[in-house]
Amino acid sequence: MPQTIYSDNATNFVGADRKLRELKEAFLSQSPEVMKLAAEEGFKFAFIPPRAPHFGGLWEAAVKSAKHLAVRAMGNVLLTAEELGTLLAEVEAILNSRPLAPLSQDPNDGEALTPAHLLIGCSLRALPPAQVSTDPIRYCERWQLVCCLKQQFWRQWSKTYITSLQQRNKWLHPKRNLQPGDLVLVHEDNTPPQQWALGRIAATVEGRDGKVRVADVATKAGTIKRPIHKLALLPVEVEGS
Repeated sequence: MPQTIYSDNATNFVGADRKLRELKEAFLSQSPEVMKLAAEEGFKFAFIPPRAPHFGGLWEAAVKSAKHLAVRAMGNVLLTAEELGTLLAEVEAILNSRPLAPLSQDPNDGEALTPAHLLIGCSLRALPPAQVSTDPIRYCERWQLVCCLKQQFWRQWSKTYITSLQQRNKWLHPKRNLQPGDLVLVHEDNTPPQQWALGRIAATVEGRDGKVRVADVATKAGTIKRPIHKLALLPVEVEGS
């Protein structure tokens, strides 16, 4: 359960904050047990200043990237309202499946916290879809067309997300080495939508300078060996925060 929810000042968020406050007051006036639970599990809204979207740059950048790649995936394809709604729901599921941080410090736990955990209490699940040919896309059946657009968005956005986890200045500023037990996101090609390749570092190989260059990663499918530029450490550490 989140302790603080940050958002801009859109009227729907401000209204939600007001309604939740009214609901909390109604609950607290009923039972001391509920009061104790709210005190232990409560959360609050934290609004950025009005007319200052740059204060929410972290999530605004993610929204911009998702919008750009969604439009790029759709291109000039004409979709009905139902098809567009289905595609946007699939895009939403992809965004809410992204790994953020380890769920626990247990080295045998390969699961990661995702936005879905904060929304519904567990990770999103989806059957891996059949691969749809994209050549030529104009001849696809309507459902195949939606699946094809989803897969195009997934391929582009998942690569962008993994790249964003790997700091561009990693070669200019010292970063700590990967260590056994670290949870990492593995950059793998041709993975189905919402299927993130997660694993725990089992062993590392250092260069002459003492920096880790290669790591053995224990995944659900077995132990694999990957160079560090194919691995992104979780959780994400935002500089300056």
